[in-house]
Amino acid sequence: MGPVSTLNVHRFGPASGPVVLALHGLTGHGQRWAALAGEYLPEVRILAPDLRGHGRSTALPPWDFETIVADLVTLLAAETTDPVLVVGHSFGGASGLHLAHRHPELVRGLVLLDPAIALDPGLLHDIALRGITHPDYPDVAAARSDKLASAWHDVEPRMLEAELAEHLEPTGDGRVAWRLGLPAITSYWGQLARAFVLPPARLPTVLVQAMKVQPPFVTPDFRAALAAHLGDRLTVHEFDCDHMVAQARPAETAALIRAAL
Repeated sequence: MGPVSTLNVHRFGPASGPVVLALHGLTGHGQRWAALAGEYLPEVRILAPDLRGHGRSTALPPWDFETIVADLVTLLAAETTDPVLVVGHSFGGASGLHLAHRHPELVRGLVLLDPAIALDPGLLHDIALRGITHPDYPDVAAARSDKLASAWHDVEPRMLEAELAEHLEPTGDGRVAWRLGLPAITSYWGQLARAFVLPPARLPTVLVQAMKVQPPFVTPDFRAALAAHLGDRLTVHEFDCDHMVAQARPAETAALIRAAL
């Protein structure tokens, strides 16, 4: 019997076959991959954990990339003996890079969906502070409006409704909040200010930049460093969408994943 993961894991597709490890973004959860998996990649085995501090996984510290990588190593040891394709969105993309950097034997390829890496500390401070000062909403309608005012405006309404149904929970004072550990999330914003790491040389990597994100999460420095490091093993796509790439452009995202497999 392998080690027991501390992560809640959403599983999609067949129980056997090549594994895709799908990593959500900061404040997200593994169920976000459900529509992509069920409607566009039903033949693909997908493991989509709630990362530490998110969803129904443990929220205990430490809250850093090293601990996230350790969680993922434990999860993979319990699930497969073969290297996996890592698909990571935003913070999940950064986490996937750290996994590949530290454990290249576990990763056969990367699909990075608008990864958030080495971002401006001032921007991250402001985002973290807003999370502390405005941690919840008076009702579901306010949460919906907040999503529509941000990166979810170009996502199908049914996907937004699924997000609200899965990820909101009531608070003790009659309000609603996202299902996450606020101390962990606050700490993770700081992780995104860390210097970027690069995957192993020659690792097949797909980078998707969401071109409506301004300032970009995929910085020119990171994109240039990745290109110089990987050469022809890097494929870059520019999607005309906001940050929620897999939800806003599911067919195109599925095609990239299927090709990477």
